[in-house]
Amino acid sequence: MSYQHILLAVDLTEESIPVAAKAVALAKLNQAQLSLIHVIEPLSFAYGGDVPMDLSAIQEQLDDHAQQRLNGFCEKLDYQVTKLYVVSGHTESEIHRIAKQDEIDLIVVGSHGRHGLALLLGSTANGVLHGADCDVLAVRVPD
Repeated sequence: MSYQHILLAVDLTEESIPVAAKAVALAKLNQAQLSLIHVIEPLSFAYGGDVPMDLSAIQEQLDDHAQQRLNGFCEKLDYQVTKLYVVSGHTESEIHRIAKQDEIDLIVVGSHGRHGLALLLGSTANGVLHGADCDVLAVRVPD
């Protein structure tokens, strides 16, 4: 199968490097567009949305920092990147939304694979796989 537009989901850790290498190799092989996404779960998620203070300034700082880190990550790739996304929300839902919006035909994610069904994929990779309208490649990363 030939891919036209690949979406690489990264958490911006060192573990993202081998995942990115696989996505770049596939993009080169298919002469495909490559886009990157990093999802930040909002601080309100951690507190159930019931926080007695305004977290918007802190959230904005987190978003800005993530954008800078994603820009730096992108510069290290040996491939032209079409689009960069830093979005806030539930990780799997945001990856699916961007994939649908941009007509992505392959999502590449890292997978740890630890327990149960997650033993095969990892919880995020499993969530991305089960809701995707396109192919998903889970790249195994070392524990």
